[in-house]
Amino acid sequence: MTKLSEPAPIRQDNDGRALPPFAALRAFEVLGRVGGIRRTALALGIDHTVVSRHLRALEDWLGVPLVDRAGGRLMLTEAGRAYHVRVSAAVHDLLSATRDAMAAGASEGVRLWAVPGFATQWLSDQLADFERSDPGFAVELRPTDACANLAQFEADADIRFYGDDWPPRPGGPGLQALELARPPLMIVASPALAATLRLDGPDDLLSAPLLHEEHHEQWRAWLTHNGVAPERTLTGPLLWHAHLAIAAARQGRGLALANRYLVGRDLAAGALVELTVPGTSPVTIGSYWFVARADRWSSPAISRLRTFLRQKARDQGAVLPLAV
Repeated sequence: MTKLSEPAPIRQDNDGRALPPFAALRAFEVLGRVGGIRRTALALGIDHTVVSRHLRALEDWLGVPLVDRAGGRLMLTEAGRAYHVRVSAAVHDLLSATRDAMAAGASEGVRLWAVPGFATQWLSDQLADFERSDPGFAVELRPTDACANLAQFEADADIRFYGDDWPPRPGGPGLQALELARPPLMIVASPALAATLRLDGPDDLLSAPLLHEEHHEQWRAWLTHNGVAPERTLTGPLLWHAHLAIAAARQGRGLALANRYLVGRDLAAGALVELTVPGTSPVTIGSYWFVARADRWSSPAISRLRTFLRQKARDQGAVLPLAV
């Protein structure tokens, strides 16, 4: 590792107010994210003793302890946490401005995170069409269950499903959100299992093999909407992810609730069939939302991408207004 020199002397801005050296601020910003002196040193490619000196210099300059070193664990103090929020936002704004400046005149890309099932079963195909229709805009898609921290520029945009009646909600401070699609749920099963079932009404589902994602709330909402009062705990295994519940349905393990964005390929291939239950009506419990930073919302790539995806979703049956 390269060992840096002692922290630079404090300089003053044009208003005569002193600012801490950027190297010290950068070390503090990384420390607050990764935790630990050695992790920070590894992330910055410098010696851990230099990180320690930067932190001491910053604390001396501020006259405020930023790090609690007691008990063998290094943690930010209350003042350190408050300062880190603002320093981190400023550093990432600088990174974004630098990236935008470097990309001037070049093809603009979008780093897009999305919930895995939607990403692999529907979104990836649409992005291929988008890049063909707008060759100047490339999209880097990351399927992940983790919601991107857009405030810290982990991604340029994030797409995931938000239920109507349970948190979290789309968007937040400094973010802007657009509802892409609001698909109704459908019951799917393997053809072999479907052939063995007799469903004369929604009550029959209480004795059917139900498959759940991370909780029972989807099936509970569907049953309640169709006049069935389910017991406190529904039967059936938790699969934790939509794509795993759909895979289990494909394997004949039970009935899954899904939407056409997730099972369109399986329905077309005959790997799954939709079950219709007499006396029931469609149920919609949430929507897919496109979320991005408000200050990037009107950038050409993000604007064109969300308009393109909204139109694609509309073409496939989502009853939503087209205004963006």
